[in-house]
Amino acid sequence: MKNLIANIFIVFLILSCKNKDEKIIDNKKFERDPVGTAYNVKMFYSDSAKTKAILTSPKHNDFTNQSLNYSEFPDGVNVTFFDNNNNRNTVVSDYGILYNSTSIVDLRGNVILKSHDNSVLKTSQLFWDAESDWIFTEEDFTFTSEDYNMTAVRLDTNKEFSDFQTGEIRGEVLISD
Repeated sequence: MKNLIANIFIVFLILSCKNKDEKIIDNKKFERDPVGTAYNVKMFYSDSAKTKAILTSPKHNDFTNQSLNYSEFPDGVNVTFFDNNNNRNTVVSDYGILYNSTSIVDLRGNVILKSHDNSVLKTSQLFWDAESDWIFTEEDFTFTSEDYNMTAVRLDTNKEFSDFQTGEIRGEVLISD
């Protein structure tokens, strides 16, 4: 009889632990759901009443309920940057994430940046720091312009490409004597 009672008690403990674990899993699932979803969004980034960039996307998921809160653009994103002379540079990608606390935009999948001077940057992932107007990637990229036709790994540059650093370069670069 003691063994029967002990076995029933053990089974009860196992079943109660299982139900508790399922509730924890359900709560974790809820935490990964967005707080809200918006469609056809347009976000403006400005400094001293001057527009620095405009981000547009067909879908925006708001995950501000996460410890590292972020916004997701699962159906692609388009960002138009404006330089000091109000020239437009645009970047498009298949997917994007905006980390709200750091103002970093992570662009992924078929990332294409076209500048006002017809230069083009292509890569699989590109980060944009909205606070410092800095662009960087650790992925392979191609860059073509009037003076460049190159492929390289790693890019670290300002949005005007006037302060340009990269890793190993393959391709053609025009060098003046």
